[in-house]
Amino acid sequence: MLTVIAEIRTRPGQHHRQAVLDQFAKTIPLVLQEAGCHGYMPLVDHAAGVSFQTTAPDSIIMLEQWESVAHLEAHLQTPHMKAHGEAVKGSVLETHIRILEQGV
Repeated sequence: MLTVIAEIRTRPGQHHRQAVLDQFAKTIPLVLQEAGCHGYMPLVDHAAGVSFQTTAPDSIIMLEQWESVAHLEAHLQTPHMKAHGEAVKGSVLETHIRILEQGV
C-alpha cells in the first residue's frame, strides 16, 4: 500500500482554494470507485492557535492511499481527473507529489 501526499498550492485568496475544494467534492466519489484506491481526502489547515503550527492558507493537502504505482498512474489518466485538472487550472499554481511507503 502506498500513501500519496500531494500539496496543491493555489493562487492567493480564499476563493481560489475554495474553487479547488468544490471541484474535489465532485471528483472524490468517482476516485473512490477506482480500482486500487483505498482513500482520497483533501485536507486544509486547522486554526489550532498554537505557536508550533506551520500553516499555508493557500494550500490543500491531498492524502491518498493506492494499492500500487500502476493504480496511481491509471488514476491520473481517467477522464474525471483530466476534467478536474482542466476545471482548476486557473486556481492552481503548482502541485508537489510524494509517494511514500511504510518506513518500519
